Amino acid sequence: MTGTTYPELAAAQACLRLLHTARAALSDPVAPGAALLLAGPIAEADEALRKAGLAGNEAALLDRVYDLAPLPAPRAERLR
Repeated sequence: MTGTTYPELAAAQACLRLLHTARAALSDPVAPGAALLLAGPIAEADEALRKAGLAGNEAALLDRVYDLAPLPAPRAERLR
């Protein structure tokens, strides 16, 4: 995570929590209140993005998210 500041890391983590919450809330089409379940994570992500200076800068945000989950090794390396 070269060059990633704590506020950027916190913003990336908040966005990942929002993504996981959205997936869970929307995976059951009959579950009511998905919007209510997402209100807290959305507010958390918005605030974290603002604090990190990443609000409206999706490219920089995605760089920080990718810092949290590096790409897997190429297939040839995994087969060794």
